[in-house]
Amino acid sequence: MVRAPHSFVVHRGKVGKFVKDLTSDFRQVMEPFTASNVKVRPKNVIKDFVQVAGVMKVSHLVMFTKTVRGPYMKIGRFPRGPTITFAVENYSLGKDVRSSLKRQVTYAKQYANHALLIMNNFTGSEDGKSLELVESMFQNLFPSINPHKVKVGTIRRCVLMNYNKDTKLIDFRHYTIKMMPVGICKGTKKIVQGKVPNLGKCADIGEFIDKGGGLSESEAEEDETSHVSAPSGVSVRGVVSGATSSVRLVELGPRLSLRLVKIEEGLLDGEILHHEFVEKTEEEKKEIRENREKRRREKEKRKKEQEKNIKKKQLERDDHKKKSLAGMEKKEEKEKSWQGHKVAEFKKEMRKEGDGPAESSDDDDAAYYEKEVGEKPDNDMFSKNSRGPKKAFDGGKRFNKKAGVRSSKVSPKFSRNRDDDSKGDRNKKKKRPTKVFNAEGVGPSFRKGSGKDKLRRVKGGKVGKMMRKKR
Repeated sequence: MVRAPHSFVVHRGKVGKFVKDLTSDFRQVMEPFTASNVKVRPKNVIKDFVQVAGVMKVSHLVMFTKTVRGPYMKIGRFPRGPTITFAVENYSLGKDVRSSLKRQVTYAKQYANHALLIMNNFTGSEDGKSLELVESMFQNLFPSINPHKVKVGTIRRCVLMNYNKDTKLIDFRHYTIKMMPVGICKGTKKIVQGKVPNLGKCADIGEFIDKGGGLSESEAEEDETSHVSAPSGVSVRGVVSGATSSVRLVELGPRLSLRLVKIEEGLLDGEILHHEFVEKTEEEKKEIRENREKRRREKEKRKKEQEKNIKKKQLERDDHKKKSLAGMEKKEEKEKSWQGHKVAEFKKEMRKEGDGPAESSDDDDAAYYEKEVGEKPDNDMFSKNSRGPKKAFDGGKRFNKKAGVRSSKVSPKFSRNRDDDSKGDRNKKKKRPTKVFNAEGVGPSFRKGSGKDKLRRVKGGKVGKMMRKKR
């Protein structure tokens, strides 16, 4: 499986519906050693296929294109060529070929094994080396077989290629191989092959066998050149190993008529070794080679410059990164040193405030007490030990139970036991006198009654509309 040649069968560019169908038919011919579900995007280039081919063990590329003149088929070998270009003169799709047959032969195991390649009239022609290269390319496209070790039962398909010397066209055909038993009665052959006979016109099975199974004369004819002795290992109904059998080919499609156009040295690029329609002199060939060599040197030079620029930019990036990291570390160290200095100063100030001012304040309080009272205070009055924990807030005098006032649970707003002094204080409060802004009495509280002929009251420092009395 690994040593067998594998292939990519793709189409490139705008080729149309029929060339796409032709691509899928040719991909089916190359089964099972091909990428059956390969999808090519418009952005893909040949380099993409070359890179993937080495990993997937792919050896050949078959590419279909289309121009104004018609479709083309190119066969190239990975990774360095050569490439052979064919012009597709005529082609028929597989579905059209099968629909033209009276009896189609299709089954699932047809494409389980590779096809057998048969080539005719490729040697001894006038083209010589170019045709030999085409022959070797097609031979390497299909897996080789060993006649002594191959299992005959695995050969189910064949590809026939015939070269016409007069027209210089290569005919490509694809067939399935069918074996039939020979030397027995037609009716018996039908029964042996597992087909259910129609006995409606016969009295018994003997009459059916004697009449030849009701076969037509054209169907009963057999070509003696197709008779072979069946080898061992053939699993076909009615065919016994060693017995005489006939080999028939049923076409599967597609059909192709190919014309050789050119042969290139590289993979879709390089020196043209052979061209069918264009001939150049030695001077022109020399000039083309020099131009190609010049382009190759310029390409290598640009590639080296690009690699050099990439390395230079990478070094600049690394230097910038190192400088940035060094600057960040320096900044962090500076911040840490500044923070440590500030913390040390703060701790120093706190120690000074905790030691000095507390003792001096105690001495000042004791001296002030002695001056005002005339006696020295007790030792424990202004000492630090006398300062115990503060008591919790008891609600003040208003809500203290010892003062004879109700608990704070009852709101003082609704309390009935109120002091007379507090009532008196509230009664003593007087309202602020009304200010008059002019002689007519227009002011904030002028409008006390209701009436349209009175002036409106001033609200919020703004005077509303005024309506004067009618005279």
